[in-house]
Amino acid sequence: MTFAFDNSPVWLDLLGVFFFAVSGSLLAARKQIDIVGSLLLASLVGLGGGVIRDIILAIVPAAFTNPAYLAPPLLATVLVFFLFSSVQRYTSLLILFDAAGLALFCMTGTLKALATGLNPVASVLLGVTTAVGGGLLRDITANEVPELFNPKDIYALPAFVGSAMTAVLWVFGVFNVLTAAGIAAVVFTFRVLAWRRSWQAPLAVRGWHRRVGGTGL
Repeated sequence: MTFAFDNSPVWLDLLGVFFFAVSGSLLAARKQIDIVGSLLLASLVGLGGGVIRDIILAIVPAAFTNPAYLAPPLLATVLVFFLFSSVQRYTSLLILFDAAGLALFCMTGTLKALATGLNPVASVLLGVTTAVGGGLLRDITANEVPELFNPKDIYALPAFVGSAMTAVLWVFGVFNVLTAAGIAAVVFTFRVLAWRRSWQAPLAVRGWHRRVGGTGL
C-alpha cells in the first residue's frame, strides 16, 4: 500500500497531533496549570508545527479547515485530567509521547512539502520545522527551556534523520506503509535513546567545554 502524495495521510497527521497534545497536557499538569490552560497548551504543541508548515507553504492551515484536528487536543486533555494522578513517571511519559509525535510529524511535514512541489532538500528542512515547531512553542509558553536548545539532549537530529529518510524513499518511489512504520521506529528509538543515554551534540564552537556544576568553561 502506497500513500497518495497529493494529500498526506490525515490519520497520520491526527495521530501525531494526539501524541504531541498529550505531552502538552502532561507539562501543564506538572506546572499545575488549570484544565483550560492544559487544553490550550495541548492545542499549541499539537497543532503548532502543522500551522507553521502550512503558512510557509502559503496554504490555509489544515487545523483551520478540518474540524477533526480539534479532537486530538481535547481527547488528550481529558485523558490527562483523569489519569495524571496515577502517573508516577511523568518525565518518561512526556518524552515518549513527544518522541512519537516527532516521529510522525517529521514524515507528514516532509510529505506535504513534497506534494506541493518543493525540492527534496527544502522538504526535509520543512519536515524538521514541522516536527520541532510545536514542541518549541510548548516549552516557551510553559516557561521551560526548549528541548531544541537543551545542550544535554538531542532533539532536532532524530527529526532530520526521519525527514531525510522520507524524502529519499519518496524520490525512489518506495515510500509506503511499511517503510513509514520503519522510519517512525527509527526516529522514536533515536530520540528515546538520546534522552536515556544523555547523548549530546557538539557545542557551537570547537574546543569549548560544557559547564560542570557552574564552574565555568
